Amino acid sequence: MNHLRLAALGARARIGALAAALAAMLATGTGPPARAEEPQPYSVEVSNVTAKVGEHAVMHATIRFRDRYRVAEAYNNRVTKLSSYDDGVAFEREVVNAAVRDGTLAFAVGLQPTKPGKHAINGVFRFGYIENGNTLKMISVPLIASVTGTD
Repeated sequence: MNHLRLAALGARARIGALAAALAAMLATGTGPPARAEEPQPYSVEVSNVTAKVGEHAVMHATIRFRDRYRVAEAYNNRVTKLSSYDDGVAFEREVVNAAVRDGTLAFAVGLQPTKPGKHAINGVFRFGYIENGNTLKMISVPLIASVTGTD
């Protein structure tokens, strides 16, 4: 009986350690470290925007793919969950679909500063790509940018 209790305690300790490690990764928003020799299959470029309060502006974002990867054109590539932390920006649409241009995904996010000052905005890119010609990957990547409203 003592051996069973010791085994159960050991298993609980291992599970607790794994749970603590998982909680730490989730809290910091990080996962296991990426391998240095494997770069991301894509790069994200987002332009910050400056516009007068109340005037329409467009934030441009582009996702480019490295060699061996290409856009999954049949997938509903889009940016969603657009928001500003302080309600200093109004968005034209809740969801903005991507245009495929020369193997890249191009986004044009219509917006309008509603308050003067710099406003952090965020959203989520949801897109698909094909690896090595036959493996479909669908992922979500954060959009982080700023919009500055001027008088």
